[in-house]
Amino acid sequence: MNLLDFKEPLATIAAFCTILQFLAGVLVCKKFYKTGTVGDTSAFPFIAGFLSCSLWLRYGHLLNDNSVIITNIVGAFLQFSYVICYTIYTTRKISVLRQFLAVCFALLLIITYMQYMPDNTTAKAHLGFICCCVTIVFFAAPFATLAHVIKVKSTESLPFSMIVANTIVSAEWMTYGFIIDDAYVEITNSLGCIISGIQLSLFLKYPSTPSKGGKNIGMI
Repeated sequence: MNLLDFKEPLATIAAFCTILQFLAGVLVCKKFYKTGTVGDTSAFPFIAGFLSCSLWLRYGHLLNDNSVIITNIVGAFLQFSYVICYTIYTTRKISVLRQFLAVCFALLLIITYMQYMPDNTTAKAHLGFICCCVTIVFFAAPFATLAHVIKVKSTESLPFSMIVANTIVSAEWMTYGFIIDDAYVEITNSLGCIISGIQLSLFLKYPSTPSKGGKNIGMI
C-alpha cells in the first residue's frame, strides 16, 4: 500500500489532535478568570504560540496544504485570544504588550522578506528554516522546568497529560512530513518527539510529589 494513501486520514487526525491541544489554553484562561490573576504563569507560551502558528500558516500557503493552513488559522486565533485574556488579568500589561508588538513586528518583517524571494522553492526553504528555529525555541522552553525537576527530584511541576499530547501530535506531524516529503515538517516534529520523550522519561525516574528527605523514590 502506498504511503500517500494515508496522507489525508493522517492529516485530518493530526489537525484535529493539534486543535484539541491548542484548546488546552482555555483551561488556563478559565483559571485566570476564577482567580482574577495570572499568578506566576508566563505569557511566553501564548505569544510564542501565536508567532509559531502565524509562520506555519504562511508556510502552509506556500505548500498549498489545507491541513496545515486550517490547523494554524485556528491556532493563531486561539493564541491571540489567550494573549488578550492574559493581558486583561496581568499587572504587567505594558510588558506583555511590548512583547506581543515585538513579535508582530518580527512577523511583519518575515512576511515582507518572503515577498522578495525569487521563486516558491526558495521561499519555502527560507521560511521553513525560520519556522523550524522558532518552533525549536518554543519546544526548548520547558528545559528550564526540567532543570527544576532534576534539582527537586519531583515531576510535580510537569503536566503529564500535556506532554503525552505533545508527543502524539509531534509524532503525527512528523509522519505526515515524511509522507509529503517535507524536511522542515519532519525535523521540527522529530525534535518535538525527542524533547517530549526526555520529559516523559523523567516520570520513570522521579515521583510526582517531592520525596521526604530529598531522596529519590522513583522507579529507577
